[in-house]
Amino acid sequence: MPETNRQAAVIPVRDGRVCLVTSSSGKRWVVPKGQIDVGFTAGEAALLEAWEEAGLLGVLTPEPVGTYHYEKDGKPILVTVYVLAVSDAKDVWPERFLRKREWVDPDTAVERIEEDGLRAILRRHFESPAPAARSAPAASALTPPPRVDGGVAGPRATRP
Repeated sequence: MPETNRQAAVIPVRDGRVCLVTSSSGKRWVVPKGQIDVGFTAGEAALLEAWEEAGLLGVLTPEPVGTYHYEKDGKPILVTVYVLAVSDAKDVWPERFLRKREWVDPDTAVERIEEDGLRAILRRHFESPAPAARSAPAASALTPPPRVDGGVAGPRATRP
């Protein structure tokens, strides 16, 4: 049985709306998601994906809101999902020419997402009766990166 790869995803939320991005092929709507690189936590990876794929900065929930499994190229993948309270959406970000970004209401996000496990997490999160359940205290935040060469660099993950 192949080893399970680990990924981290983030559900970006601002003013009750969810930010979706197109997949790298441009054919599907997804949330920012990617591999957890060596030396990174799942939360740090989620923050990095939010920046690289959608140009979003903000505060991450301290704990994941769920996990789901899927297969890619015959390999099992476990995705850990966080919620990002978005504080800033930049006009310039690393994958801006590769992906479209769109803010939608939660019901539309659930309709557009094809991955059943992620859809279930989205439904559960937005059906939560208490607003406090959707805005937990910060575990990590992003600060804009320093500009060394005038280009856009990746974010730095920080902990309070």
